[in-house]
Amino acid sequence: MTDSARGTESEISTEVVVLGGGLAGLTMAAALATAKVPVVCIDQDSPENHGRADFDIRTTAIAYASMKVLEGAGVWKHMAEQAGPILDIRVADQFSPLFVHYDHRELTLDGQNRPFGWILDNKDIRRALFARVKELPELLHLAPARAVAVERDRSGARVRLADGRVVKARLVVGADGRKSLARESAGIKVRRWAYDQSAIICTIRHSEPHGGVAVEHFLPNGPFAVLPMTDDRSSIVWSEKTELVPMYLGLSDAEFVEELRRRSGDYLGGIELLTRREAWPLSVLLAEEFVAPRLALIGEAAHAIHPIAGQGLNLGLRDVAALAEVIVDAHRLGLDVGGDNVLARYQRWRRFDTVLLAAVCDGLVHLFSNNIGPVKLARDVGMAVVNRLPPVKRFLMRHAMGIVGDLPRMIRGVPL
Repeated sequence: MTDSARGTESEISTEVVVLGGGLAGLTMAAALATAKVPVVCIDQDSPENHGRADFDIRTTAIAYASMKVLEGAGVWKHMAEQAGPILDIRVADQFSPLFVHYDHRELTLDGQNRPFGWILDNKDIRRALFARVKELPELLHLAPARAVAVERDRSGARVRLADGRVVKARLVVGADGRKSLARESAGIKVRRWAYDQSAIICTIRHSEPHGGVAVEHFLPNGPFAVLPMTDDRSSIVWSEKTELVPMYLGLSDAEFVEELRRRSGDYLGGIELLTRREAWPLSVLLAEEFVAPRLALIGEAAHAIHPIAGQGLNLGLRDVAALAEVIVDAHRLGLDVGGDNVLARYQRWRRFDTVLLAAVCDGLVHLFSNNIGPVKLARDVGMAVVNRLPPVKRFLMRHAMGIVGDLPRMIRGVPL
């Protein structure tokens, strides 16, 4: 349902209001609407903006578990053709001959070898979400619309928009990013720390096929990743010391490509830049609570971590799967979807997993972002040992795919 269908109303009532129409927020809204839960999504961006090829040059790694969430929300069918599968993962400490190689053929799920995940342009994910929104009568997508206040009490919640409209619901889902209005309105504190690194991103095309192999080199200034996409393209995520980033961004295209080649090697053949270059400062954010009365946080409103393991959106989509499940269960039983018991179940399910993964990623950053001889030797030996222990490798592969632990129904492929 589009905004224009009900755009003249000054007050809109629904069961759940999702504040934020990014990748996690729209997926959350689509998942609930797929399960027939009435939902409104407030999106400050216009869909027309995201139709422009230059609006967002970022790419996202979609783990196998996240694909199942998107599939359960009816979104994956609109994006599958644009998804570049990750069939192998090769992780090396700088350019050491000792490395870890994960091969998707070494792990069987439901009798088949599955990709570890997929790489997609953010704009293609957004287009898929917009396509799904149009199919769901239970979902009202208000876009563009800007929330200016979130009010909550024991009876329900109200989100006030800049144009004067009010959305009333039993539950607010805060999916509005690091500067979350929903989180701040509840007074939820956050822990933050910054790295002395920024991620330089761009997309390249190369003359040699990548074979679906994702490569990550842990370099002293930060990890350098080459991620396989469709049509002989790869996404570059290059973490570098922040003070050096302006120099690299200021290089000519030919000079920049040469820097890429120094880090990636020659296995891709000739390289050309397909997008502009951008840099994003890297930091961590962890909300001290994921819930408050009538409020649940998902995605970067609740957490943001270093991209060293490519788990950013995947962590948010695990939030979606867990929160959607507890909401749908309550809705079908005729219970209050914003009740304390529902929210407590969500927080128990998600916060420990999130804090643990953030700590692991932070530890990896500090372990690998140095060039200390004894530490480097220990890292290389550790990688070589892991590479020769199939049970350990299979566990790590399952972890990378997001299929370890107490899995929500959507990740297990069971409809909500």
